[in-house]
Amino acid sequence: MSKTQKELAFLRDLYIETDWTERFTNIFDENFKFSGEKKILYVNAGAGSHALALRKKIKNDPEFFGVCESQELLTIAKAKDEAVKTGINFLKTLPKGEFDAVIADASFVRPKNLKEFLEQKISASSRQFICLLPTAGSFGEIFSILWESLFDLDLLEKSAEVERLISDIPTTIRLEDWVKDSGLSKIEIVTKNEYFDFESGEKFITAPLVADFLLPAWLDFLGKKEQTKVRRKLVQAIDDDRNDLAFRFSVKATLLIGEKN
Repeated sequence: MSKTQKELAFLRDLYIETDWTERFTNIFDENFKFSGEKKILYVNAGAGSHALALRKKIKNDPEFFGVCESQELLTIAKAKDEAVKTGINFLKTLPKGEFDAVIADASFVRPKNLKEFLEQKISASSRQFICLLPTAGSFGEIFSILWESLFDLDLLEKSAEVERLISDIPTTIRLEDWVKDSGLSKIEIVTKNEYFDFESGEKFITAPLVADFLLPAWLDFLGKKEQTKVRRKLVQAIDDDRNDLAFRFSVKATLLIGEKN
C-alpha cells in the first residue's frame, strides 16, 4: 500500500536522511568549503537536516534559503529551524533571483529528468553550483536481479525498461558535458562507492529506502499486480542467490562542483 505524503515525509526525516542522504552530504562536507557567500540556496532540502547543519557552520551571516520537495517536508524543516534558530528561509517553491552558491540534492531526481533539473538549477546560480547524485554503475546488483525476475515471471518483453533504467543514469563524462552546456566551468567531480547491506530479501524489499523511494520509481512501467509479483520474486531471487550472506547493492555517490561562466 502506497504511503501518504505525510508518511513519506516522516520516513524521509527518520530513516532516509541518515541511511541515504548522508552518504552524499558527507562527500560534500569533505570536499567543499564556503568562502564568504552572501546568498545561498539549497534545492531539494528534504527535511532540512543538512541545510541546518551547514548553516550552523558558516561563520558569516548569509541569506540562506532551502526549498523542500513537499508541503509535509517543509513543515518538518521549518519546525527544526524554529527549534535551533538558524534563520533558514525554508520554502516550497524556488525563490526568484540569483545566488552565490546553489546546492542541489538530485539523489532522488529521476535520471530521465536530470538534465532539465540541472539546467534549471544552474540558471539560479551567479557563481557556484554544487550537485549531489548517483552516477553510472549504481544499483547494478538490483537491476540484474530485476531483469532475472522479469524473465522468470514471463515478463521479458518489459526487460527493455530495465535497460533504460541502467542507461538513463549518467556517466560522469555525460554529466560533465551537460553542465558545461549549461554554462559551468572549472568542474570538479568526486565519486565514492557506497554500499547498502540487507540481511535477507525481505529486509531489502521492506526497507523504507527501497520500498517507498527507489522501487516505486523503478517499477512504474508495470501494473499494480505485476509490481506485486515482481516484489515477491525479488525477495525469492535475493534469498536464492545470497547463500546466507547479506545482500549488498552499491551506489556511485557523486559530488559535482562548478563555477558559472
